[in-house]
Amino acid sequence: MVKLIQTLTSKPKKPQHLYTCNMNIVNIAILVLHMKGLSKQEIKVIAELEFYQRYYFTKDDIRHHFGNPREIRDFIYHLKKKGRIVRINRRKYYLVPIKAKSGKWSDNPFVIADEICDGKDYFIGGWAAASYWHLTEQIPMRIDVYTTRRQGKARILNTNFVFHRTSRKMTAKAVTQKIGNNNFEIAPKSMMAEWMKSRK
Repeated sequence: MVKLIQTLTSKPKKPQHLYTCNMNIVNIAILVLHMKGLSKQEIKVIAELEFYQRYYFTKDDIRHHFGNPREIRDFIYHLKKKGRIVRINRRKYYLVPIKAKSGKWSDNPFVIADEICDGKDYFIGGWAAASYWHLTEQIPMRIDVYTTRRQGKARILNTNFVFHRTSRKMTAKAVTQKIGNNNFEIAPKSMMAEWMKSRK
């Protein structure tokens, strides 16, 4: 255990665009060590992602831990099987936080939508957007996402999403809002006010 903590606390190669936090990586390493069924390699990678609060990550963010692409694929496969990560799009994954002891966790639906769409070519509309702008008291049961890149339904991180195909002309009308440190794109209030009128 001591040897593993020393490995975790050695100066890692920092992946680009990682957030920083004040939590001691030793404390994180100890918490991860108490998670059952994880290999030393899995513990090391999870501890680093937790330390930098990189809950949404790609293979590029963890590549420095592995010798070849196959090792990365095996790592992803096994952690998905163990319920410690969730795939949210073709290249991005979500790390279930250590504090989610049951392996189940979620995030703000608007943040999830932004991460799914990689922060571009989309906007949140429908009842979720109307509720955000205080145009309705109806509680949205799903998140309607209008995007140029996908369509269909998906349940990701315990949230129901419906993706609608739209044009770049429409996504250009979106406004950027913020939740904590996270940005997201949403239909402007004026657009949603017109949408609400059409529902009557």
